[in-house]
Amino acid sequence: MGVEEQRAGEFYVERDVMNELCLDKLARRRTHSTRPLLKERVKDSLRCSVPKLKRSVLSFIPILSWLPRYSVRQDALGDLISGISIGIMHLPMGLAYALLASVPPVFGLYTSFYPVLMYCIFGTSRHISVGAFAVTSIMIGTTTERLAPNSNFMILNGTNGTEVIDVVARDVARVQIAASTTLLSGIFLFLLGMIRFGFAVTFLSDPMVRAYMTGAGIHVVLSQLPSLFGIRVGRFSGPLSQVYLLIDICRHLPETNIAAVVVTLVALAVLIAVKELNIYYEKKMPVPVPIELITIVVATLISYYCKLHSLYKVAVIGQIPKGLKAPRSPDVSMWGSVVGDAFVVGIVGYALNISLGKIFGQKHGYNVDSNQEMVAIGLCNIVGGFFQCHAIAASPSRTLLQDSTGGKTQVVGLISSVLVLIFILQLGSLFEELPKAVLACIVLVNLKGLFMQFKDIPALWKSNKVDLLVWLVTLVCTILLNLDIGLGASIGFSMLTVIFKTQLPRYSILGHVPGTELYLDTDTYEEAKEIPGITIFRSSTTMYYTNAQLYLDALQEKSGIDIGMLLMKKKKRDTEEKRKDEKEKNKAKKEAKKNGVNGRLPNNTVHPDDKRDEEKGSPDLKLNQTAIALVDRPINGQVNWGFEQQGNGFDQDSKTDIHGDDHITQMSSTGREGEMGRSSVNDTHTIILDLSTANFADTATVKTLKNV
Repeated sequence: MGVEEQRAGEFYVERDVMNELCLDKLARRRTHSTRPLLKERVKDSLRCSVPKLKRSVLSFIPILSWLPRYSVRQDALGDLISGISIGIMHLPMGLAYALLASVPPVFGLYTSFYPVLMYCIFGTSRHISVGAFAVTSIMIGTTTERLAPNSNFMILNGTNGTEVIDVVARDVARVQIAASTTLLSGIFLFLLGMIRFGFAVTFLSDPMVRAYMTGAGIHVVLSQLPSLFGIRVGRFSGPLSQVYLLIDICRHLPETNIAAVVVTLVALAVLIAVKELNIYYEKKMPVPVPIELITIVVATLISYYCKLHSLYKVAVIGQIPKGLKAPRSPDVSMWGSVVGDAFVVGIVGYALNISLGKIFGQKHGYNVDSNQEMVAIGLCNIVGGFFQCHAIAASPSRTLLQDSTGGKTQVVGLISSVLVLIFILQLGSLFEELPKAVLACIVLVNLKGLFMQFKDIPALWKSNKVDLLVWLVTLVCTILLNLDIGLGASIGFSMLTVIFKTQLPRYSILGHVPGTELYLDTDTYEEAKEIPGITIFRSSTTMYYTNAQLYLDALQEKSGIDIGMLLMKKKKRDTEEKRKDEKEKNKAKKEAKKNGVNGRLPNNTVHPDDKRDEEKGSPDLKLNQTAIALVDRPINGQVNWGFEQQGNGFDQDSKTDIHGDDHITQMSSTGREGEMGRSSVNDTHTIILDLSTANFADTATVKTLKNV
């Protein structure tokens, strides 16, 4: 069957070409599946045993798996230092991101407490830091301001009769909206995780997610500009809302509060300078300087003693109540209004979590369960919804800090939660005089990582222009169409690019690179030369029903062989042969009548012409004769038998042989000189279809190859 031998540093294999039937016979194709029957698989999934129950409980509650094996000697010190550092970062970020969600600052602290505890119990990533994050906070803020705008809470001032905002009633309504949206998003994620739907995040490509986060960062910047300048602007929602917001900000710039601008400039200068020093000296310092916490402490003291709010009208946080609030059931009647927002918030938060989780999981050598992560984030949002928190996500800046300060397990989250709890119970009220401009500065400085993603543009330009197009379209859609509609449009466009790639593949003619076994595109590589008489055709993608005709057209164009013309010539030849046969048959009958023997020779044998007619009446016999003629005809690899030498038509039918083992189709095809462009120039006698990129073959593919 085959010969295998070793020759001077190379491995040489020679065997006969096999079709599928021969391959099945040689390899003894199984006649039954090795998988258990569906009935058995269902029965096994419903069967309960102690080991199976234990595995299910440990997979659903991962803390029961890793906590008993926790190494105090190896991990405790790193987790303690990292937990204190992350807890210090949670405090200013919780206060700042609460303003993005358009809820009172204390609810940002709740968001940095309850969900973090839940993730420690149910999460599988050891290094990500969940809690309040700018992207999900601004998405919640868009929803709360759309359903509870300031105009709905205007009341008359009893002193001078002017209209003022009922801040207390507005904040209560917005907290309820944020909690309801968060709870519903958690339910969505929990249910999807329980049905093992974690694979859905694979449809969110990395360029799309990064561009979406960058677009959300621009939303955050525009939302914080009024606080930086100390002005009040209108609230906008829906498509082009950010354009209207920017126009409104420019319109109110003459009302800028100079004191707020001074606070902004000083805070930005201090935060940026110290953060850059932290980066520069990160290898020499055990932990970075907690500049956010230092800034809010110093800013609060200055604001309190200089009376910035009363004398210079600088906006401050206001009342921060002490203690924790009792759990409260969110308003279920709002779900109809926030169902779309809740789903988008949940998916975006989960995408951020699983992206960061897998990055750090690969870095430290452990697996992150995508389905369990969906369940964990869902439970965090469900519990957070009952405690009036807003939706959470993993923060890249906190995650990087946790990794750099030596955090190794989820115990970091427990320690940071204790620190946040102390702040909520005792120290929160001390920061009531903190200027909102300082929190806005903290938000902007921590967005540096998002805006560094603009470096993706030159990198994608060099590597993959389709991904660059997805990146740019996602960014534009996110900015102009708002976060919810923009995400849907971005996913839709990303899916369309997959279809475009199959509809517009790269078709190429391969040539041999001298001195190697490589066959490369002749248009791309100068050293790749076609083998005389042989055309190797390849498509960059799988051929299936949507691009089968395109494949055929490209084959004709690249090879220079007009299949339509060949078929027309073949049909013309068949017609001429049929007419000639009929003429000879009639002539034979006339001769038989003249001889008076009815077409029979005296020895009762058949007349040679009639014998030929009988053979022609048998299609099977005719096919066999054609095949014998093809085999017997001497073909030396240089003669083009597609047309007769006189140009009267085909000498043979095209012949196709599909090799099931190496996915290469070899097709004999030809064309008369002067009529076939490429084939006449290269004297093509053989075309090889390289189907190595084919992942599957549908009926359209088989039909196309058969027709070819």
